[in-house]
Amino acid sequence: MPELILGLATALAIGLMVGVERGWRERDEPAGSRTAGVRTYALSGLLGGVAAALAQATGSAAVLWGTGLAFTAVFSAFKYREMAEEEDFSATGIIAAMLVFALGALAVAGEPQAAGATAIAATALLAAREVLHKMVANLTWAELRSALVLLAMSVIVLPLLPDATIDPFDSINPRQIWTFMVLTATVSFAGYVAVKAAGAQKGILISALAGALVSSTAVTLAFARRSANDEPAGLLAGGAALAAMVSLLRVMAICAIVQPGLLLTLAPPAVAGAAAFGAAGLLLMRRREAVTGDAEAPGNPFDIGPLAAFAALFAVVSAISGFLLKVVGPDSLYLVNAVAGIVDVDVPALNAARLAGGGLTMENAALAILIALGVNALGRVGFAAAAGTAGFTVRLLAATAAAVAAAGAVFIAINAA
Repeated sequence: MPELILGLATALAIGLMVGVERGWRERDEPAGSRTAGVRTYALSGLLGGVAAALAQATGSAAVLWGTGLAFTAVFSAFKYREMAEEEDFSATGIIAAMLVFALGALAVAGEPQAAGATAIAATALLAAREVLHKMVANLTWAELRSALVLLAMSVIVLPLLPDATIDPFDSINPRQIWTFMVLTATVSFAGYVAVKAAGAQKGILISALAGALVSSTAVTLAFARRSANDEPAGLLAGGAALAAMVSLLRVMAICAIVQPGLLLTLAPPAVAGAAAFGAAGLLLMRRREAVTGDAEAPGNPFDIGPLAAFAALFAVVSAISGFLLKVVGPDSLYLVNAVAGIVDVDVPALNAARLAGGGLTMENAALAILIALGVNALGRVGFAAAAGTAGFTVRLLAATAAAVAAAGAVFIAINAA
């Protein structure tokens, strides 16, 4: 009995929630002119719950199916008359009522949380009609194509790839490599949306800081491609520098969790490098750079060709790193971190942090992590040169040189003391 009461209450709440949105949208219509309002939708959800309860009590699904078909037929008949009178042939109201009935039944069938969550999402979708219509009206073919490609990459292709290494050196993982491709495309697409919604300067800042929480290399590659599309190189280079700052802080946070003792040696040079990247990024983004119309609305969120080339490079670097670690052995940690750092810093940093205090001293582990960070910073400049403009690359190179110099100076000073 308690479960049934909870399910019926959820079914009623679902109908009320959708009904309030539907009633608010038609609040200016005269009373009696609408097929359904708050009460009708609330009763529709409750009807679905009662039908499901009867189906369970009698052990016959025909009760639920029959009630659902009868409800749909009656509601559609009334809605058709309203649509013909107002010359409005939208089927949204009918679909919403059918969904309310079905969700009410689902709530009583034993999934009230799923039914409630779906109802919230459906209500939000109904309430966002104007926003969605405006978005579709302004949607370009390049945006739609990129969104579909990104969905196919993440929803269709990614789950099909094996999540295991396929080479003799246990280094090439197809799903991991494809995940990085999806990540890079997502950062690029999110940056495109941010620029279009907030303008070039704010959009670049938002996408740089958010994307760097996952991968500063992906941010740099995406920004480099955008600079090649005549977007402002200075703003993009500043965003890439700020992403590098976040990347350094993120690695320190990871190392602090895995091996806090590393921070005594690692933190001073890493903080110095992060401060240099941050100062350079803010300086580049504060400069007023002419923003063309193309920069405000870039023509293509991302291209699949450069992503595939970068994935191939990622695989090659991973294979070389795996070969060195397996053939040369753990003594090659510095070299392994240098090779792996070209495309990623998290894996070499975690590996060194794991070995610190065991077979590796804190100082040597910190040095190995700093080598990976330095090579990764220089690697981002290489990616910028390959995918971006000279203006973008030179600015990022200057910021990187300042950060590497600051970190190196602090590291040498500490070890010399």
